[in-house]
Order: sequence, then structure tokens, then C-alpha cells
Amino acid sequence: MSDRGATTAFDVHQHLWPEPLLAALSRRRTPPRLHGDVLELGCQGSFEVDLAAHDLQARLRDLDRDEIDVAIVSLPPTLEIELLAADEAEPLLDAYHDGILDVARQSEGRIRAFAAGRALDGFAGVTVAAGTLADLDGLSPLLTELTRRRGVLFVHPGPSVSPHGAPDWWGPVVGYTAQMQAAYAAWLSGGVQRWPELSVVFAILAGGGPIQLERLRSRGVDPGLTLRPNLYFETASYGPHAIGLCLETFGVGQLPYGSDAPFIDSQPTLQAVRGFGRAVADALCCGNPALLFAQPGV
Repeated sequence: MSDRGATTAFDVHQHLWPEPLLAALSRRRTPPRLHGDVLELGCQGSFEVDLAAHDLQARLRDLDRDEIDVAIVSLPPTLEIELLAADEAEPLLDAYHDGILDVARQSEGRIRAFAAGRALDGFAGVTVAAGTLADLDGLSPLLTELTRRRGVLFVHPGPSVSPHGAPDWWGPVVGYTAQMQAAYAAWLSGGVQRWPELSVVFAILAGGGPIQLERLRSRGVDPGLTLRPNLYFETASYGPHAIGLCLETFGVGQLPYGSDAPFIDSQPTLQAVRGFGRAVADALCCGNPALLFAQPGV
């Protein structure tokens, strides 16, 4: 754990699949399912999964190694969308929600969770796929309810279709960032005005959204829209150059640290954040997340 005394250090972007969900997926005969340590996702293909990385005690050891006190975990929309399309969708989602709340209780506060696509008691907020922000009218009931609860909206990449013959990295590098830039633009164009009090965290620096601010201004976009203090850009997978650009653009107040563990090694981004010095690291790891997650559960 951190050595900051009363100051709590957060990682706002991790994933942890509770045992009830893993067991439910293992019992299935059709995708989405777990076959041994292979996750079969139908049209998205099959992927090997390090099941040990989803063990609570292993995760707590990783948090101790990183001097992180609290991880905010979520169900990736890439998996959530497959669950929603499955027969017995609700029991699968219940297995995640009930299971992750039990994990949070066992962790004694070191694990907190986003609900998957719906506002539920006991959760820090809601995760939605980036593509859903293209239809803000469709999301309106959820966003209004989340605002009422003073919860956090976490916008995360969803499934990505790569061109034929594209390398394995295409989806995470090209597809995910394109989704996130589009989601950020959708929020600036319609969401900010309709839900001005809702705190929104865009994963992976909104796909590099801050790089587009000068171009947005050249097209007449009000710069004030981009500088609202309740719009946040999470850092997973990025290093000193990209994070430095965001710090120059927004200052320290709109960036919370996140790692995307266990799917990405937390160390490079964490070292980059701490490389900016104690004041910046404390803001990204402690101060900004503390403001975001002041509510014990929505």
C-alpha cells in the first residue's frame, strides 16, 4: 500500500472477473464461454485468459507492489456486449454484479467496481461502450439516473472489427482509439450541455482526444467545453509524451491514473506518471480520483 498516510492512491481502470462469472462462463456450451483458459467470444474470436490474474489475493499483491490502495474495476464492454447477446444474459450479468460486490466486500475497500451498463446500488458508477455515446437519446435514462445518483460514467472501448489481414494490434491501437475519439466528440457535441453535472471518465486519454483540441477550435468549437473540470482522461497504456501533452493542455486536474491491469502491464504508465514528480503523481493517483469517487456507492 502507499506510504502517503491518510492519502489514498487509486488505479481507476482495472478489470477483475469474479468467480461466479467465470463459473457461469465455464458451464456454457456456446459463446460466450470459457473453455479451460480460453475465452470464446463468438464473432470476436478466442483469447487465452490468465485466470490467476483474476484472483483477489493476487490482485491485492499487485496493488501492494504498485503502492496503490484502491482499484476501480469494471467489466470490459467487449465482454459485456457478448453477455447481452447470449441466451441467459441476465443471469450472466447478475453473476458479474453479485460476484464483484462480494469481491469488493472481501477486499475491505481496496476493490471498488463500476456496474456494467446500468446504475446499481453499491457501485462507483457505470461503464458503457464508447459506441453507445453515438446515441445519447438512447442513453438518456441511464445518464439522467446516474447524474441523480452522483455516480461516474466510465467510457471504455467496445468490440472492434479489424480489416482483413490486419495485425493483432490493429484493434487495440486503431479501433479502440478511434472509438474513444468519436465518443469524446459525441459528448462535447451533445452530452456536456444535457448533463453538465455528470462526471465522465474517458479511458485511454479519449483515444488521444486532447490532440484534436486545436483542430476543434479551428472549426469553431467553444474551448470551454473541453476544459470542464468534470471531464477526465484516464491514462492506461500511455507514457510521458502523451501524458505530458495532456498535462500541458488541461493541467493536472483532469487526469486520473489508470492501468488497464491485468490486460496491460501497469508499470510503464505508473512509472511515467511518477516521473513527473510527487505533486503530479499525487494529483493523478490520489487527488483527482478522490474527488471522483467521494461517494461510497451509487
